[in-house]
Amino acid sequence: MPDIQITRDHALGLPEARKIAFKWAEMAEEKFDMECNYEEGKTEDLVTFTRSGVSGELKVTRDKFELEAKLGFLLGAFKDKIEGEIVKNLDSLLAAKKKPAAKKKA
Repeated sequence: MPDIQITRDHALGLPEARKIAFKWAEMAEEKFDMECNYEEGKTEDLVTFTRSGVSGELKVTRDKFELEAKLGFLLGAFKDKIEGEIVKNLDSLLAAKKKPAAKKKA
């Protein structure tokens, strides 16, 4: 059983969800020194991520993000902090996508 499970429903469709997942993977690589691999599929994409003490995957569909991660023994003590960062990053990307575009002044 994974140590961290996060599910987020959305109404973006797969093409837009794919963009968010790709940004999330870039953030994970830069901020957490993760190695991420992105595989596009017809109905589902899969982002696998690893680094010392952490491994997991983010499944991306037209209406859902599902993240599962396993933490090694040493990082298990920081589970709440790690989970909080993942949630914050994913939710901020989703929130940015939901904001309406600003209208240009004439």
